[in-house]
Amino acid sequence: MRAVRHTSRGIELIDVPPPTGPGVRVRVRSSGICGTDLVMTKGAPLPFTLGHEFAGLLDDGSAVAVEPIDACGTCDQCATGQHQRCRSGPEVFYGIGADGGMCDEVLVPSTSLHPLPPGLPVADACLAEPAAVALHGLRVAGVGPGQRVAVIGGGSIGLLAVAGASAAGADVDLVARHPAQIEAGERLGAGTPRGNYDLVVDAAGSASALATGVELARPGGALLLLAVYFGEVPLQGVPLLSKELTVYNAMAYSHHDGGSDFGTAVELLAARPEIADTLITRRFSLDDAAEAFLAAADRASGAIKVVLEP
Repeated sequence: MRAVRHTSRGIELIDVPPPTGPGVRVRVRSSGICGTDLVMTKGAPLPFTLGHEFAGLLDDGSAVAVEPIDACGTCDQCATGQHQRCRSGPEVFYGIGADGGMCDEVLVPSTSLHPLPPGLPVADACLAEPAAVALHGLRVAGVGPGQRVAVIGGGSIGLLAVAGASAAGADVDLVARHPAQIEAGERLGAGTPRGNYDLVVDAAGSASALATGVELARPGGALLLLAVYFGEVPLQGVPLLSKELTVYNAMAYSHHDGGSDFGTAVELLAARPEIADTLITRRFSLDDAAEAFLAAADRASGAIKVVLEP
């Protein structure tokens, strides 16, 4: 079958054996390119297939979004529903430490499958993964009605945080770099930044974004670190201290109170189809994966979420 991998020659579509072993077969129909994928492909070749944002069809034709974690299920973290903190490490994440979903088909545990409700096409359901990331962070930070929330960063995670905060009843504004991102934020309910905020979400992952976050947070407010930081996290100590800011970290998504962040994300996308219409800016066939990665990296041209369709 076909699979997208980062090789010594860059992004390539190569032939690999179909997956074998335990699990449920998913024939992939949409796979999103994440900012993490772009960072990972700047380094050494990777010995696995990329893609942790994907959805597809089962053998019986049922459409599903895939929660891309195959956790051990037995460690202390899994026992409390925090499978994103599984003691087994990064190899439990499809597309991060194991073969992912930028391919024709995958085998995943039945626990990873989320049936799609009416209103969420399989072509858009790859957004469930980044939406779950945003919703998990907002839940960890306790976002609710009446709060003022600022989101820094107009990529897919930042815009999904805008949609999630708005759905939670918060008054949300967006700080973004590119006009297309600002326009997308407005479509999802974001206003223009003004004043101080109860919570500031950093979805940009830069030193300047963190400095802006500390500046925008009100005294006694909070920061939510929703981006992936591949180096140090440079928080400005004196303003952080003098304002007595709370700092929340959020990693992927978890299970809680009989539900899951991923399930909530699927429901949000089904209820608000304008989210997918706003975020997905280009679609490519799997054969054009190298071109798709170039397009995904070109934020200035208006790219937000680029999707591969096997």
